[in-house]
Amino acid sequence: MSENLKTIRELADEFKVSKQAVRKRLTDEFRSNYVETVDRNGVSTLVVTVTGYMLLKQHFSSGNDSEKVGSNVGSNTGNVDATSDSKQTTDNSYVFKILEQQLAIKDKQIENKDSQISQMQNLLDQQQRLALQDKKILEEYKSEIKELKSLNVPKQGSEKDDSIPKENSVENIVKEPQNKKWWHFGRRM
Repeated sequence: MSENLKTIRELADEFKVSKQAVRKRLTDEFRSNYVETVDRNGVSTLVVTVTGYMLLKQHFSSGNDSEKVGSNVGSNTGNVDATSDSKQTTDNSYVFKILEQQLAIKDKQIENKDSQISQMQNLLDQQQRLALQDKKILEEYKSEIKELKSLNVPKQGSEKDDSIPKENSVENIVKEPQNKKWWHFGRRM
């Protein structure tokens, strides 16, 4: 693996803890922000990013340091306090670096969301303009259809008589089937 991305096994070896202890620290929120899945040779492997590595290092080193400090307090050496203070300042600097990186990432995300919102607003405005334009065109078509219908009104006279068949003609009477009910099929009338 690369130096920037470390697997759970590598982290456990480095921090001298079990893989289960590392996995326990990988909460859902931590995984979504600091863990990536890498496919190598057809095998999916979880790797932790640099910022995630720093957070885990801070957690496991602070847990290990507190045990060392607790065991050394009984020997009454003043040297332990100086080393724990220097480690605490370096840990704080790591935390500040991580927080600055996270802040920069969040700023980029906010800028991205602002641009997405402006694009969505432009698309919404465009959709509304197109809807109004379609409505105007539809009204124009309706008025044209009304004008065409008024021009195509047939004249009273022979055209109207030819287009409408007479109701009492022999052809219409023969073509209409008689309305028979199902219970009358067995009887003769």
